[in-house]
Amino acid sequence: MKRFHVHVSVADLSASIRYYSALFAAEPSVVKDDYAKWMLEDPRVNFAISARGAETGVDHLGFQTDDAAELAELKQRAQAADMAMQDEGETTCCYARSDKYWLTDPQGIAWEHFHTLGDVPVYAESRKPDADGQESACCAPRAPKGKPIGIAVNATPSCC
Repeated sequence: MKRFHVHVSVADLSASIRYYSALFAAEPSVVKDDYAKWMLEDPRVNFAISARGAETGVDHLGFQTDDAAELAELKQRAQAADMAMQDEGETTCCYARSDKYWLTDPQGIAWEHFHTLGDVPVYAESRKPDADGQESACCAPRAPKGKPIGIAVNATPSCC
């Protein structure tokens, strides 16, 4: 069964932990100096917040799968829809080791599809600089300029 994932960038981690703990009537399952996560069953959601200098608000959405077969099914669906994806394979991000890939919807919202393989003590593995000399963030795909990830190259616009 898939679990919906929401990651929000916050300005004040402590205040946000208090707020979301009251909202969810649950304490976070993971708390770090710059990150917290709730693995809720009702609703079934992986809700994460971080204070790592990103613009505040929704950072990305996604689906966390319970197993590799579910992740492969999601990937096959995205490929069948001709969605461009950034496949990271096995990587470290958000204090976890995961197999993942990214899509970006037509509005520019990043979608992460991943299967968690285990916990790790660091937020992210070291990233190599991109063509602009910027180090890529683990929780944000870097699309080529002018080509948002997730929009099919041969797509025809549709309405309603």
